[in-house]
Amino acid sequence: MKINKKGFTLIELLIVVAIIGILSSIVLINLNRARNATYLARAELEFKSLSTAIQFYTEDNGDYPADVNRGLPPGLEVYLAGDHWPNAPWPGSVYDWDNWTDPDSGLPILQISIRFCDGGVCHIPDEPWATDFDNNSAVYYCIEGACRSHINEPIDHPGYCINC
Repeated sequence: MKINKKGFTLIELLIVVAIIGILSSIVLINLNRARNATYLARAELEFKSLSTAIQFYTEDNGDYPADVNRGLPPGLEVYLAGDHWPNAPWPGSVYDWDNWTDPDSGLPILQISIRFCDGGVCHIPDEPWATDFDNNSAVYYCIEGACRSHINEPIDHPGYCINC
């Protein structure tokens, strides 16, 4: 009597499932890395665009816009594509215009920041440069002065400067 083997054994199915699981985890890890690299690249481009808009504003108005807490300085929208302040690249993050006076020197600090915390809820990126980030940490683009993550923190407080 001849037995025809039809189908797969349980061991064969488990091996196939394990291989698919390993391959999918490799793909997801690489996809996450690519997404994070895209967020940073987008932030760099948008920082340059926002900096240019602020320079045009300053030329037309004679001074930099006043500090705004997580928002668009009034009047800047006309210098931006689409007349609006863009959403920051990372989910849950926002752009912030900072026009501060350096507590040590009294000189101006002018920068554009990306803030990751709002109302106690933080969406800090899973990146090596953000491992020590907290409520007052930021990614920032320095226009003038001794730029930093937050005016209430020392200059060496965890942050990531794009152009320093």
